[in-house]
Amino acid sequence: MKRRYFGTDGVRGEVGGEVINPQFALRLGYAAGRVLYERLRPQTKPAVLIGKDTRISGYMLESALEAGFAAAGVDVLLAGPLPTPAVAYLTRTWRLSAGIVISASHNPYQDNGIKFFSPKGMKLPDSVELAIEQALDEPMGCVPSDQLGRARRIDDAAGRYIEFCKSTFASDLDLTGLSLVVDAAHGAAYQVAPHVFRELGAKVHAIGIEPDGFNINEGVGALHPQNLVKEVQAREADFGIALDGDADRIQMVDRQGRLYNGDELLFAVVRERAMRAPVAGVVGTLMSNLGLQQAFANLDIAFERAAVGDRYVLEKLIENNWLFGGESSGHLLCLDCHTTGDGIVAGLQVLAALRRHQTGLDQWIKELTLYPQVMINVPIQAGLDWQSHDALQRAKSEVEQSLKGQGRVLIRASGTEPKLRLMVEAIDKKMATEMAQLMANTLA
Repeated sequence: MKRRYFGTDGVRGEVGGEVINPQFALRLGYAAGRVLYERLRPQTKPAVLIGKDTRISGYMLESALEAGFAAAGVDVLLAGPLPTPAVAYLTRTWRLSAGIVISASHNPYQDNGIKFFSPKGMKLPDSVELAIEQALDEPMGCVPSDQLGRARRIDDAAGRYIEFCKSTFASDLDLTGLSLVVDAAHGAAYQVAPHVFRELGAKVHAIGIEPDGFNINEGVGALHPQNLVKEVQAREADFGIALDGDADRIQMVDRQGRLYNGDELLFAVVRERAMRAPVAGVVGTLMSNLGLQQAFANLDIAFERAAVGDRYVLEKLIENNWLFGGESSGHLLCLDCHTTGDGIVAGLQVLAALRRHQTGLDQWIKELTLYPQVMINVPIQAGLDWQSHDALQRAKSEVEQSLKGQGRVLIRASGTEPKLRLMVEAIDKKMATEMAQLMANTLA
């Protein structure tokens, strides 16, 4: 069955729209609560954790979800602003029934979203999301007063997560003497990210730590790393670390101002792990650079591609019993550390590799040569059958013939926005740009 509301990363949309509004959040909380209640009864009373990023709409959605869960007989723990991976970790360590994150990740403040984690700290299986959607069609009610859920604030959630992040860093290493600029994107990690790196010994200059409800991701963070590049160079810092609004993705900058994307950081982590123990394989996505695949082949490490979205990377990792995967956008999964993508933890793994081998990031990944990759996002009308669009398909065939096997073409619909993503990899960036534009012009 096709999901109506859940996309690749929960429910997401513009605040005040069809799904991101207080009425829907109330019903969603109740529906999810009933599914959890029915699955657990009579074993134990369900309890969930709700965390959020710094968008002003988070207060409204949090209250609505809380009321819905309470009406379904589910206890609610409210953590306030907290990174998405922190909710995953605490849900697992506290043995809760589910974790809920109110966030639209890298989107602007006008958007928001609601996503769920299982008791194991992983994204909910499709079957559970379908059950919740089916429950949404049922009338909303309320359990008897003596069965209502209770709600309480959690004061030490941030501190617990900080200690968890530090525990993933090699115990025989520290960051003493390292100068870092940490950009929290005015988002969910603004209170925790600087502390993690400072407490491991680094000298930290933090930016993007002044959220006002409206400035999340605005000109800062992993989506806009240019500001971080300037700060690193101006302060002559060793590295810069940029997170996105919910802190599950990362980009890094070195002292020279070079920016490193998710493919490069994934290679940095896996190369170091492979020097200590065999790595069976790595999962990327359809967007992962062809050069990354070739670099892993040179290390005799298998590489497979999943659909775009960290949940699909995770599914293939579990299917293959592998530990490492990620997306070029900066979602990195290190299942020997955490159950989900975590920007802070990923940054620590990169820094640990560099500290252990006393080298720079550019030298550490010199065996990786990325193909120039150009992507154009073209707005489309909802429901457009782009796969049957004659002009676009003709242009795609023309581009593929021109590449002569020395590159890739990928066309896919966004899972979170009404856009078509047109991507071309080629040996020459100018060629890739021209070919991507050729396809985009067919949709103008």
